[in-house]
Amino acid sequence: MSVRKKKKTGLQAVLFVVISVVLIAASAIFLLNWDNYLRKGLDLEGGIYVLLEAVETGDAEADYDTIQRAMTIIRQRVDELGVVEPILQREGERRIRIELPGIEDPAQAMAVIGRTAMLTFYSPEGELLLTGANLKNAYFTRGQYNEPIVALEFDAEGREIFARATQEHLGEVIAIFLDDELVSAPTVQAVITDGSAIITGIGSAEEAHGIALMLRSGSLPVKLVELETRSVGPLLGENALRLAFSAGIVGLLLVALFMLLYYRFAGAVSVISLIVYLAVVFLVLVLLKATLTLPGLAGMILSIGMAVDANVLIFERIKEELRLGKTTLTAINTGFERALSAILDANITTVIVALVLFIVASGPVRGFAVVLLIGIVASFFSAIYLTRFLLRLAARSRIIKKPAYLGYGGE
Repeated sequence: MSVRKKKKTGLQAVLFVVISVVLIAASAIFLLNWDNYLRKGLDLEGGIYVLLEAVETGDAEADYDTIQRAMTIIRQRVDELGVVEPILQREGERRIRIELPGIEDPAQAMAVIGRTAMLTFYSPEGELLLTGANLKNAYFTRGQYNEPIVALEFDAEGREIFARATQEHLGEVIAIFLDDELVSAPTVQAVITDGSAIITGIGSAEEAHGIALMLRSGSLPVKLVELETRSVGPLLGENALRLAFSAGIVGLLLVALFMLLYYRFAGAVSVISLIVYLAVVFLVLVLLKATLTLPGLAGMILSIGMAVDANVLIFERIKEELRLGKTTLTAINTGFERALSAILDANITTVIVALVLFIVASGPVRGFAVVLLIGIVASFFSAIYLTRFLLRLAARSRIIKKPAYLGYGGE
């Protein structure tokens, strides 16, 4: 071998080592800190599960548009609660399913998200003076004696109505109701023309915050009845996550051990591809701002099996080419080409199933389908492109010195 060729081979060997180390290090660092980037679902982080059903009252009909408006308002309330990646889904014609990860107090959350929050102002004679339909803003503040209050601001129409009401009822009581519950009954001491009012007599700052939040988001167009509420403790979610990851790691180690023992150097390359594959799956989930759940983890573990299966098909094809007496590099190229159709067939059928699940199912099953779909695509490219690139580079650099490095013993 000439000096120039030896030098080129040596550089390719160094390049193989550098690329492998960088890929493993970058993937490992990302995977070890995945929980800093990826959101966890209710079953992993804990929180509350709520099932609500719309009830027709008076003129409020629980039709499709009404339920959609109710979901929009609930979404606004949940967003203001600061819940990370909540799940709101319609179930059937009248039901709404809500999952709030990270919420520890179900009663406090339900006091905000499920309450109708219809604001009304009445005179002592029972005359309706004003409703929350003219409300522009509501926010928490404190009064003269540091007591919690809710400040209200009305729009132009509401300002005129409220000014007329305070003028007509000067010196009298105007009762303020929230969902037919009396929350304040102040005496009008002056005509209010700036469209502002306050709700007093609130027990705590937390309650005042909740009332202001509900009023800002608007009243629900239909009454919602709480059918079911479940609380998932953070410890339970943590244990589920630990067990799921333990199972995944044990399975991955066993797969890696098998690949190393059976395919030797080629098995080591497949392990590198698997590590990179996992990092890519997590990265895609982060970019999609997805939420990881236990069914999602199951989909990921299943796609690991698909990735290993692709590598096994490729390596067996390579061994067949070596058995025919071809050189290492030629066997690698031909082996990948011959395995491609079988890998495509297996992946396409699984992709079809994942797409059907995503379209037809909902909730956790859809999460399983999404992660499975991402995993299949990522495993295909890691097996076909990354594994092939590393094996070809290793063959050119003479790291693969004999067929035994690819698991072929000359049988």
